[in-house]
Amino acid sequence: MVELTTRLAVAVAAIQRADGRLLLARRAPHQHQGGRWEFPGGKVEPGESYGAALRRELVEELGIEVQQWRPLLHIDYDYPDRQVGLAVALVSAFDGDPQGREGQPLAWVAPQQLHHWSLPAANRPIVTALQLPDTYLITPEPTEPPPWHHFLAQLAQRLAQGITLFQLRAKSLPPAALAELCVAVAALARRYRVRWLLNGPAEMARQFGASGLHLSSTALTAAVEQRERPLPKPLWVAASCHNQQQLEQAVAIGADFAVLSPILPTASHPDAIPLGWSQFAALTVQCPIPIYALGGMQRRDLPHVWQRGGQGVAAIRGLWS
Repeated sequence: MVELTTRLAVAVAAIQRADGRLLLARRAPHQHQGGRWEFPGGKVEPGESYGAALRRELVEELGIEVQQWRPLLHIDYDYPDRQVGLAVALVSAFDGDPQGREGQPLAWVAPQQLHHWSLPAANRPIVTALQLPDTYLITPEPTEPPPWHHFLAQLAQRLAQGITLFQLRAKSLPPAALAELCVAVAALARRYRVRWLLNGPAEMARQFGASGLHLSSTALTAAVEQRERPLPKPLWVAASCHNQQQLEQAVAIGADFAVLSPILPTASHPDAIPLGWSQFAALTVQCPIPIYALGGMQRRDLPHVWQRGGQGVAAIRGLWS
């Protein structure tokens, strides 16, 4: 058995051009994970910052100058023969035309097609992050009786205004009523071509064509006890988390992303102690899956989330009202 070496620090760039396509480069056959396609980048030299390494590597590998970037993810991954720590950045502006200066083939790929390409295992969370939007709407509890005309009209308005991922959260409804609501919500999602996750039973998420399942912190604990992912891929599994232990549990069951809360004080949970931005940053850098910030969040908070390595904002009031 090969002994694991000291974790190798790597700066990785998800380079996105104006049409949304992302740049992949093919590794040489003699390299680690040779022959696979990857997001460009390279080793961080001793004493070098991730930002400096990112800029240097993209000049050396592709001949481009980074103009705008932000943190996307930090992934610690253990291969059988080495340990890597990937600091992943989303590069949204650059000067120059990327060229494979080391002879590596390049390809521009649409985000939704990335899963068809042979990527190193450590890159899989990057694919998820690039396919997720920067806002995650959580619906409020429906307060009107069926057939929920006002609730569905409000949801349709949010989808028409650009929401592309939402969670149906209707815990107060009995199973039959929830099933009836799922039928209507699924029809709306198909009409607007958006994705939705059900905060409820896994079998109901499958039955009504949800894009996946959102686990409450209680459901997350149950999934950990059962030692299995509640739904198979390509369906998504997300989890509500409030601390490092729950984030680790989400990773352990194979969740695709997490929602961390509360970040700021909220009117809905006035007694909850907010984590604050410093703690949010500390937890995102330790978690290898995308994390949405929840609790007092609005769209204007996106820059704060991105600066700290978060995926985006999740909200009920901040995105519904």
